[in-house]
Amino acid sequence: MTDVACAICGTATPRDELAEAGWVAPETAARLSERRPGWRRSDGACAACVQDALLALLREKGERVLGRVIQDVWPLDAEAAFGALPTPLRMRSDPRFSGRGVRIAMVDAGFYPHADLVRPVNRIRALVDAGDERVHVERFEPNAEPCWSGWNADDGSRWHGLMTSAAAAGNGFASRGLYRSIAPDAELVLVRARDATGRISSQSIACALRWLLEHHDHFAIAVASISLGGDAEAMLEASEVDTLVSALVDAGVVVIVAAGNNGDRDIVPPATAPAALTVGGLDDRNVFDRDARALWHSSYGTTWMGREKPELVAPSIWVAAPVLPMTEVAREAQSLFARRASGDASCEPRIAELKLITPHYQHVEGTSFAAPIVSSIVACMLEANAALTPRRIHELLVLACRRVDGAPTERQGAGAIDAGSAVALAVHDTRGVEYPSIATVSSGSTLRLVLHDPDARSVRVIGSWDDWRHDGIVATRIAPALWQMTLPTLSSGTYAYKSVVDDDRWTADPANRRAIADGFGGTNSVFEVR
Repeated sequence: MTDVACAICGTATPRDELAEAGWVAPETAARLSERRPGWRRSDGACAACVQDALLALLREKGERVLGRVIQDVWPLDAEAAFGALPTPLRMRSDPRFSGRGVRIAMVDAGFYPHADLVRPVNRIRALVDAGDERVHVERFEPNAEPCWSGWNADDGSRWHGLMTSAAAAGNGFASRGLYRSIAPDAELVLVRARDATGRISSQSIACALRWLLEHHDHFAIAVASISLGGDAEAMLEASEVDTLVSALVDAGVVVIVAAGNNGDRDIVPPATAPAALTVGGLDDRNVFDRDARALWHSSYGTTWMGREKPELVAPSIWVAAPVLPMTEVAREAQSLFARRASGDASCEPRIAELKLITPHYQHVEGTSFAAPIVSSIVACMLEANAALTPRRIHELLVLACRRVDGAPTERQGAGAIDAGSAVALAVHDTRGVEYPSIATVSSGSTLRLVLHDPDARSVRVIGSWDDWRHDGIVATRIAPALWQMTLPTLSSGTYAYKSVVDDDRWTADPANRRAIADGFGGTNSVFEVR
């Protein structure tokens, strides 16, 4: 296709890219018209000009932009553009890591070989039907155009699996990379967990997990993401699911599971599995302001092992994901955005009703998408440090969380996960160092406390080991927003502590759930040395 000059800056640009300026919201179109008087949607604009207009709007709104590195990669106010922030931007991910060399198994009801997964290079390595004992496997090479029986059928199960797999590893191909995941270079093994009748049950999930346990090494699977729930009443199968998850973790696979969406104490397998990392829901209001965050109505509860679920929360609303091609929604989306491009404002309510972002993307909600987001963070952690074990990754993820103010611990666990902090912890992780996220510490070991606080200017820790001396131990900044404090070697006993931020804000350790009352209406964090 012949390039033509951008009507704003004059840069030679493919016609189809110029046409995408017709999709932007009226506020952004008005800004482009201010930059080039007389500009119309039909004139088009290159991606760089659109992004410049969006960044100007972002600054005028007074949003605090992230660090300079992130700003250079994501200079966008996607809310003004299409209605949802890109996941890497909202999660403050580190753009140096993209899940390269890491393989994620997606366990779901069905899948679709979307362009975000197969172009320009196919990253779907296998499609596995494993919902019963008759397992069928199809493998695909990087230069393949993968398809399988029923891939284009009128089957609603494909929608869910497409959304979850794109949330974990989509590269945003249909949005020129804008709506990519945190791990756009990760590879996928797609595992269907439906039985022969099309039903999802604890038994069909157990079949899929057995296949993963037997074949994870052969397929080089490092992470398993599960956004399905089984039967709470099927205790035999539920117990087997818990056992299989534990075996996968022991074998070196990180298992991430969605908590569910009912918002009460009704977590079902595999979210109940003690060895799984269960992810609840966060509503970040589609803005950068951490103080605006609230919990989404996800399920929570305590397992029979006494372990609280979920362990942490991640975005469960305003998550950008592909529209399933060849569906009625996809056809209507094309029509609606063509109307917007022609200046027809009457299309806007329907665009909002369908939660459309572009003709190819919509925003979705549910912990089904929170779990894949965490899986993508784990893929980047493993890219940064392949030596991490599943249990160590679990600990570091908890350390990289920040509590949602006013929300009960039983519903949020350690709090909202921060992708950049999790990867920074993976990069800096040192063997032999124990954190009080493990409630018991070995006597004579080096103990380092890590606090994630992007607003802190100084941090120190004060504790009972020296009778709460006022000066405390000064922390060192080890990465953006991450502070580390090294404690003296301690004798056996139980110790309480708190961090002091900027000399005026006292806080318990969000990564350490063990706590006692401090006598002033708050809590002190606690760990034990043996």
